[in-house]
Amino acid sequence: MRALPTTTLRVGVLALALGGASAAAPLPEGVSPAATNPTGSQATTFANVGDSVISAAEYRHALALAVRNKYYHAKPPEAELAQFQREVGDDLVNRVLLVHEAQRRGLQPDRDKVAAALARYDAQYQTSPNWQTNRERMLATVRPRLESDNLLERLTAQVKRIVEPQEAVARDYYEQHRDLFVEPEQVKLSVILLKVDPSSPQAVWDAAHAEAGRLHKKLLAGADFSALARLHSADRSAGQGGQMDYAHRGMLPEALHAAIDRLQARDLSEPVQVLQGVLLLRLDDRRAAQPRSFEQVRQRAATLWQRDEAQARWNRLIAELRSATPIRIDPSHYAPLPPSTHKARAG
Repeated sequence: MRALPTTTLRVGVLALALGGASAAAPLPEGVSPAATNPTGSQATTFANVGDSVISAAEYRHALALAVRNKYYHAKPPEAELAQFQREVGDDLVNRVLLVHEAQRRGLQPDRDKVAAALARYDAQYQTSPNWQTNRERMLATVRPRLESDNLLERLTAQVKRIVEPQEAVARDYYEQHRDLFVEPEQVKLSVILLKVDPSSPQAVWDAAHAEAGRLHKKLLAGADFSALARLHSADRSAGQGGQMDYAHRGMLPEALHAAIDRLQARDLSEPVQVLQGVLLLRLDDRRAAQPRSFEQVRQRAATLWQRDEAQARWNRLIAELRSATPIRIDPSHYAPLPPSTHKARAG
């Protein structure tokens, strides 16, 4: 098995610098201690990765940052927390493995990039009394993290550097992933938007719905859609009588597609509430999805193959490193997985 040099992973850059790498790192604003240590574990070590150590403080801080990034300032849903904790833990373990793999390959941090990043910290915090007082101690913690980040960037670039495939490989990828090379269905709409500020009281929304209902009745009775759009619509298409360009799924709010899917050409929808207000729409045309030939998408097929092959190589590297290195994680840092997750893993 591969033995890794003894080291301690540093996480959180300035936040850990402020708290000290061996101390309990300060949590981001709005994240409660219970969200990052729900089991109340008192262990000081989170994991041993070969001869390397990830401290419990580093894990808790990484988890707090991940919670803030994914859930903002809300508490993670209890049903998701256990799995989320494990994902953060796996990411920390993978980071240790990958940094040492970069070192094993003889990669070195780009000193100029690291120096430039440190200079940006100096410029950003130069007016902070805390930074001035503790600058050297903070930089001593920040520098290794920045160097590790740069090593990971260089390893990623090396592993994921994939040459463009031969045409036969790109064609084979195209044949196996034909669903990726389909021109999606397109629709051409005419719309009338009765604009409502999202923060408006319900009475304002009710009034907009009532007005949309009156316009809907006029249109069903034969009123000219273009004239009503020019008169009432707040959409930018109003000057063209409400007519929009062709659009495919993903370009329009999903709520609209639920209404559009029920329409035939020239049909008028019932009023639809969207973020910007209440909408009336007419389906003017529908173009069916069209498969595209390999000749039309040769370059895209090659690019997608490169992307998938690069990710597959990266995943294989992580799997190989985890298989070759003894990893021991203290489970007391994790909330128990729900029974359904256990069954899925067992299956």
